[in-house]
Amino acid sequence: MFMDLLTRLKAIITHYDLTSSTFADTIEVPRSSISHLLSGRNKPSLDFVMKVIDKFPEVDLYWLLYNEGSFPKKEKRDIQTTITNLKEDKKETPSLFSENSISEEEPVINSNTQLSGGAKKLRKVVLLYTDGSFEEFNQ
Repeated sequence: MFMDLLTRLKAIITHYDLTSSTFADTIEVPRSSISHLLSGRNKPSLDFVMKVIDKFPEVDLYWLLYNEGSFPKKEKRDIQTTITNLKEDKKETPSLFSENSISEEEPVINSNTQLSGGAKKLRKVVLLYTDGSFEEFNQ
């Protein structure tokens, strides 16, 4: 696996037509680090891998580590278009505090009045305000 990663590092350097020194300068690591990596003396650290991914956005992390995917990355335009279309199709669901669900002129029931049936009495009233606060009134 380690040697495969070195092969992929060499592929990146070749793809961008860089020398090992310019590659080291680009990802801001000492030049000796690249030399030691390419000779097999050292293994790349997580910091090194993250610098490669950061400086070369076309390099896919899974491709670099596991040889899964492709290099350079294939565009994900079709997926992005699908996501955008789904967002546009989604209708906004009114929330509890949305203005559309609140009717300004709802009738107020006097707590002293009996409701239909005569046996039911008002026990609690909760007022919900648009700022998220509420008031609770108990009988």
